[in-house]
Amino acid sequence: MNKFFITAIPMVFALAVNAQQGTSLTAKDYEHAESFLNYNTEPLIDYGSVRPNWLPGDKFWYRTLTAQGSEFILVDAVKKTRAAAFDQQKLAVALSTATGNKYDANHLPFETFSLSADDKAIVFKAAGKQWKCDLASYQCAEDATPVNESGGEATMGRRERGKGNEILSPDGAKAAFIKDYNLWVRDVKTGKQTQLTTDGVKDFGYATDNAGWKTTDAPILLWSPDSKKIATFQQDERGVSDMYLVSTNVGKPVLKAWKYPLPGDTTITTIQRVIINVDEPKVIRLQIPADPHRATLSDDIASSGTFDDVNWNEDGSKLAFVSTSRDHKQEKVRIADAATGVVREVFEETVPTQYESGWGSINWRYLAKTNEIIWFSERDNFGHLYLYDALTGKIKNQITKGDWLVTRLLKVDEKNRMLYFIADGRQAENPYFGQLCKIGFDGKHFAVLTPEAGNHNITLSPSGNYFIDSYSKPDVAPVIVLRNTDGKLVTDLEKTDISRLIAAGWKPVTPFSVKANDGKTDIYGLMFTPTHLDPNKKYPIIDYIYPGPQGGSVGSWSFAASRGDNQALAELGFIVVAIEGTSNPLRSKSFHDMSYGNMAENTLPDQIAGIRQLAAKYAYIDTTRVGIWGHSGGGFATAAAMFRFPDFFKVGISESGNHDNRNYEDDWGERYDGLAANSNYEAQANENYAKNLKGKLMLAHGMMDNNVPPENTLLVVQALEKANKDYDLVIFPNSPHGYGPFSSYMMRRRWDYFVKNLLGVDPPKEYLLKSKPDPRNVAK
Repeated sequence: MNKFFITAIPMVFALAVNAQQGTSLTAKDYEHAESFLNYNTEPLIDYGSVRPNWLPGDKFWYRTLTAQGSEFILVDAVKKTRAAAFDQQKLAVALSTATGNKYDANHLPFETFSLSADDKAIVFKAAGKQWKCDLASYQCAEDATPVNESGGEATMGRRERGKGNEILSPDGAKAAFIKDYNLWVRDVKTGKQTQLTTDGVKDFGYATDNAGWKTTDAPILLWSPDSKKIATFQQDERGVSDMYLVSTNVGKPVLKAWKYPLPGDTTITTIQRVIINVDEPKVIRLQIPADPHRATLSDDIASSGTFDDVNWNEDGSKLAFVSTSRDHKQEKVRIADAATGVVREVFEETVPTQYESGWGSINWRYLAKTNEIIWFSERDNFGHLYLYDALTGKIKNQITKGDWLVTRLLKVDEKNRMLYFIADGRQAENPYFGQLCKIGFDGKHFAVLTPEAGNHNITLSPSGNYFIDSYSKPDVAPVIVLRNTDGKLVTDLEKTDISRLIAAGWKPVTPFSVKANDGKTDIYGLMFTPTHLDPNKKYPIIDYIYPGPQGGSVGSWSFAASRGDNQALAELGFIVVAIEGTSNPLRSKSFHDMSYGNMAENTLPDQIAGIRQLAAKYAYIDTTRVGIWGHSGGGFATAAAMFRFPDFFKVGISESGNHDNRNYEDDWGERYDGLAANSNYEAQANENYAKNLKGKLMLAHGMMDNNVPPENTLLVVQALEKANKDYDLVIFPNSPHGYGPFSSYMMRRRWDYFVKNLLGVDPPKEYLLKSKPDPRNVAK
C-alpha cells in the first residue's frame, strides 16, 4: 500500500505513568504521553537541521532554530566561510522603525529572504509588504522589485515555479498548463495563452495526472532543455472502470467518481507518448503502441516530481525513455527521434518478479554526447549500475558491484566520467545506513565520501561541486557539515543540541537486530520503552507495523525525537516495537522478493519471531499480551495478524487497510502479487479469515478515502458480522486516507483502545490532544 505517515502529535513533560493493573489512567498520564509527540519534542531541539537556500557562486543561507529563537547563517563554500547572514539585532530595530511594529531579534517576522549578489542588501516579506534592507546602514524601505524568495535555480519540472498548476520552461519564459483536457502554454511576460493540442477530451486528455490512488490538476510533462519542446502523453482512460465515493451531508450526498482500474480489469489506463513543438504547435506521436500507465520507480508516472523515465538530449532532438510492462516484469529502453516520432529499441530487461529502478530516485540516465546509458539492475542480487552502449544496446561493463546496493544516483559527471550515489549496506552496524560514494564509469576509483558511521542525508549544491552532509543514527542526533565532491570537509555547519530535550525527560530509542522467521536472516528494528521503565515488571507489547513491500515499519533510519506516537504509547505503560520485516527493499533482491506473490504474509512471521526473541532478552516483555496496529498497508497487516495468528495477537487496530487487493488500484497488486490470472488474490483477502478472530479488533476508515476505498474495510465488517464476531468501528464520514483534522482523534481512540483492552485499565474520558506550533516560528 502506498505508505502514509499519520501526522505526529504532542509533548508536556509530567509525572511517570502509574499504569497498574486494575487502576485507571488519568488526564495527567495522557498529558505526559502527549509530551513525547512531535509538536512537543521538536521545539526542544536546537541546531537540528540545515535547509539551504542556494545563491549564485556556491553560496547559501539557512535558518537554524535555537533555544532563543532562530539565527540566519550565510555560507560561502568557495571561501570556506560560515557567518551570521546579518546583524539580527540591528535588522530588528530597522524593521521596527520602518513598520511601526516592535520585533524581537530572535523572532524576526520572516523565515526566508533574498540576498543581493553583493551580499549588501536583503529583500523579504513582513507585515504584509515587501521590504529591502541595506546591510551597511540597516535602513529598511518598502520594495516593489519581484523576488525569488526560495533562492533556488530554475528547473525543468518543478510545479511550484509556475502559477498554480503550471510547469515553467527551463528559460522561465513559458508555463505549460492543462485547460479542457488539452495542453496550453502561457507567455510569462505577456500573459498570452497558446493552445498546443486540440483533440484532448474527457478520459483522453493530454498530460493529465490520475494514478487512481492519487490525482492532481497539474500536467505531467518534461520540457526539453532548449524550452522548445515538451515530452508528455495523451492518457487514455476510455473504458476504464470507475471508483465511487459518497459524501455525508444534509440533503442529497455528492457522488465522486473517477477512473480507478483494479487488478484483473481488461482495460487499464494507458499513455500514448507524444512530443509537442511549442513555438509552432505540432504534436508528434511516438511510433509505438500505447504503454501501460506504469513507471520503473513506483505505481505512478510522476513520483520523481516530473515525467518519470524520460531523458532529453541537450538540443532536444532525441528523447530516451523506458516503457514498463503492466506487471513490472519487463523494461524496454527506447530512443525516439523528436522530429519524426520514430522509435529505436535499444535494449530490454526482464525479471521474474518485479523491476524497480531505485528507491527515492530513478537511477538510469541517457548520455547522448557519448551514446551511452547508465542502467540500474538487480541482476546479481544487489542493486547496481551498468554502462550500456546506446547505439548497439550492448553492455560495456558493470560499474558498481558487491554485496551492497546503490539506492539513489545523485550526480553524473560526464566530463570526468564519474558517478555520485548513495550506497546502503556498507556499514556492518546497520545495512540501512546510507553513504555518499563515487566511482568512475569504468568501475574504478571507488571512494566513500562520507565515512562517518550513521545514515547520511545528502543535499548537492546546484553547481554539483559541494554537498551538505547530515549524518545521524536513530539514537544519535545529527552532525551537519559542508564538503566538496572529493569528500573533503569545507566547514562544519551545525551539531544538533538535544540537551533541553534530555533535561525534559526524553530518552532515545533502542535499535536492535533479531533473526527473521527463517532463523538465519538478520532483520532490524527499534524498541520504545517507558522512560521510567521498571525492569521487574511485565509490560504488554505493541507492534507498530507497516509491511511494505516498498518500505517497512521503521521508515527513516536517521535521528528523530518522535516517531509517530510510538514513544507516547510506551509512556502509557507499553513496550512498542517497529520491526523492518523481510520482503522490503534496501537489502538484496532475494530479500525483497521473499513474499513476492503473497503480500498477505505481511512480514507477520518475522514480527512474531522478532517479538519472541526480544522477550527472551528482555524479561519485562509480556508475550501473553501482544497488540498490533498499522495504517494503510499496516491496516491490512493488522487485520491479517488478528485473523491468521489469533492466539498470539490479542488486540489490533486496523486503520484504512487495503484488505482485499482486488479492491485496490491495479498497479499495486499487479506489481507485487502478479497479474490476477497468475496469482491467488482470493486466498489473500482478509475477509475470508475474519471468522478466526478471537481478540479485540478496532477497524477505522475515512469514507472519502480516494487512495484505499472504504469498501476494503466494509468487506471485513460484513464478514465479521456474518461470522457473529464482535468488533469496534471508527468511521470518518468526509475524511481522506489519513483522516485530515481528525487524525488526532484517531490517535486518542488508539491510545484508549490499547489502554483498556491490552493494559487492562480505564483511560481518561475523551482526552483532547492539543497540537501547537513551534514557538520559535512565531514572530515577536
